[in-house]
Amino acid sequence: MTNSVHKTTLNNGLTVVLKEMHHAPVASFMVWYRVGSRHEKPGITGISHWVEHMMFKGTPTFPNGMLDSMVSREGGFWNAFTWVDFTAYYETMPTSKIDLAIQLEADRMANTLMTPEEIESERTVIISERQMYENDPNFQLSEELTSVAFRVHPYHHEVIGDVADLATMTRDDLVHHYRRHYVPNNAIVVAVGDFATDDMLRRIETQFGHLPAGEPTSPVTRQEPAQKGERRLVVQGPGDTAYLTVAYRAPAAAHPDYLPLVLLNAAFAGGSSLGMFGGGGSNKSSRLYKALVNTELAASAYGSLTPTSDPFLYTINAVVQAGHTLPEVEAALDAELTRLENTPITEQELAKALKRAKAEFVLAGESITGQAQLLGMTEAVIGDYTWYETVLDRLNTITLEDIERVRAVYLRPSQRTVGWYEPV
Repeated sequence: MTNSVHKTTLNNGLTVVLKEMHHAPVASFMVWYRVGSRHEKPGITGISHWVEHMMFKGTPTFPNGMLDSMVSREGGFWNAFTWVDFTAYYETMPTSKIDLAIQLEADRMANTLMTPEEIESERTVIISERQMYENDPNFQLSEELTSVAFRVHPYHHEVIGDVADLATMTRDDLVHHYRRHYVPNNAIVVAVGDFATDDMLRRIETQFGHLPAGEPTSPVTRQEPAQKGERRLVVQGPGDTAYLTVAYRAPAAAHPDYLPLVLLNAAFAGGSSLGMFGGGGSNKSSRLYKALVNTELAASAYGSLTPTSDPFLYTINAVVQAGHTLPEVEAALDAELTRLENTPITEQELAKALKRAKAEFVLAGESITGQAQLLGMTEAVIGDYTWYETVLDRLNTITLEDIERVRAVYLRPSQRTVGWYEPV
């Protein structure tokens, strides 16, 4: 990675991260708020995602529906997403039109309208969205498993929230959440593209610099206590396919063990896990695939590790092949994990895993929007964009001893939660 990133903080606390890329006359503009489902309490679960929806309902300057047509007319696209640690908004447009993105994001940071009518309309939309997710066995299993794995930390609930809270939250709740968290000192502006850094910074200061800072946000202090043994759950629901998920305790992205675990996953299961935006790639040569899919026990099998601010989960997932059972697939997985202990990852497997992880990470940042997403995610999750800038160099320093150490520390039966989805 080239070290061409400029980071500064405005007087009102707004973090600004800029990177010039002159491959095409295009720029991507993002605003990341350090608020996600981990900042929610019982009674308001799902509120961060709901506020994200409301941010598209207009302001006095840009009434509802106007911005969508304006961005499209200028040849751009825009969207947003909410996750456990953050909420992010972005526009990718011709550089000559990027002022529209800067203006609209500064405007809705302070002036978003939340009329009672729009809130009630969106309540119906979000509850319907949740009901749609509930038709997916993967969602049902993930929600139940995560709530069992986390009994104290707010990672225990889904980003979309609980139905009980979605049905009872008030306009005052939404407005308070918006006013509390959508302030400059809780936000990160990221711009990547065909512009001059000084000029872009001046434009951002013009639109955002006058916005008042808010009160410092409270840290998440309810950390999960140590797990004292394996936890298990069974979810039953409609369908004709069974699913297995085995979730191990995993370190936060800033922890020194995170990258060795990334490479262990790449070698054992085939994933890269360096970010949320990379391509999946093929894992047919991985030990996990050979043990579960090549034997026709599972239709698919993969590992997943997501960078988070606090310790989260490393999951191994399998879709049971018709004619086989959950106990068979779990037994085969346990046997392969035992083989991993007795026959550790080899130098050849590590080299292949390193190559795969690097390729998927580079692919994720190939576009201007991808660069903005990776810079913003690392600044929001870790608090330092240089994690992204230096990650490939640090991967090169990881040894087989590091891989074996994290395997012994994290892939312990006492530190896992096993979930079954049984179709009925």
